[in-house]
Amino acid sequence: MENGHDAVRQLRYLPAIGSPYGVEVLSFQALRSMDPHGHRVRPQRPDFHVFALITSGTGAHEADFRDYRLARGSAVWIRPGVVHRWTDVDDCDGPLILFRSAFLAGFTAFEAGVPAGWDVDQQRFDLALIGAEHLGDEHDAAGQSPRLASPAVLSHLLSALILRALPAGDASVDETSADHRFTDVFRAYRAAVEEHFADWHHVSAYAQSLGYDVRTLTRATRAAAGTGAKTFLDERVLLEAKRLLAHSELPVGSCARRLGFQDVGNFTTFFRRQAGIPPTAWRDAYRHGTATPR
Repeated sequence: MENGHDAVRQLRYLPAIGSPYGVEVLSFQALRSMDPHGHRVRPQRPDFHVFALITSGTGAHEADFRDYRLARGSAVWIRPGVVHRWTDVDDCDGPLILFRSAFLAGFTAFEAGVPAGWDVDQQRFDLALIGAEHLGDEHDAAGQSPRLASPAVLSHLLSALILRALPAGDASVDETSADHRFTDVFRAYRAAVEEHFADWHHVSAYAQSLGYDVRTLTRATRAAAGTGAKTFLDERVLLEAKRLLAHSELPVGSCARRLGFQDVGNFTTFFRRQAGIPPTAWRDAYRHGTATPR
């Protein structure tokens, strides 16, 4: 598999017939029907977004080493590149929406601080379901009657649905606020981190490449993601280290080299500082279930 993640299925966005424009509206029932062999319970890494609301049943979901319990009122948002698995959704149902990043580009910076799962209060959840139903109706109409198809309508309905379902306190975030000037800066930094985190471990390298100073990157990252630029970068390196340790058989030294550490001792020091335990101990804890590694 890509990036040395031996046990991770790489999922590419392949829209079904009648689902153009980079968005597809499904359900958990449809997911189970399309996956009779239960591949959904194994680690997978989509290159697209998955947004879901649970309307009935209970279950469980894991996203990048965090476990989420699912029940009516739960929301799930899996972003591209996240390693996740539906550990138990046999009894769950509700709308399940797949979409490409470009289809909802305005959320690029905002989504950074949103978890992969949360509970929605009853009043907002009911309104979100109305939005999901409207989106589904428009999606079906686009497939059945191309003359009625409108990517703009679908995009706006999806935006409204996600805004309605966001965790309490987040729905009021508005990119027209005083921090709007930092949005483009953070987007550029985030994209650069995603491209170079295995090679550039210092914020100064990104500042030089992007034409900003370190202070500007730090303020922009804090405004968009709630953390400093260095912490954001270190967390991204740590996350990929955990993915390699958990989902591949690579020795720790090979993991270190893939992440730009020429010396395994430096990698071990970094990992211990960030995770609290050495990488070998973290791998053992994850695989034996003796602890919930973070």
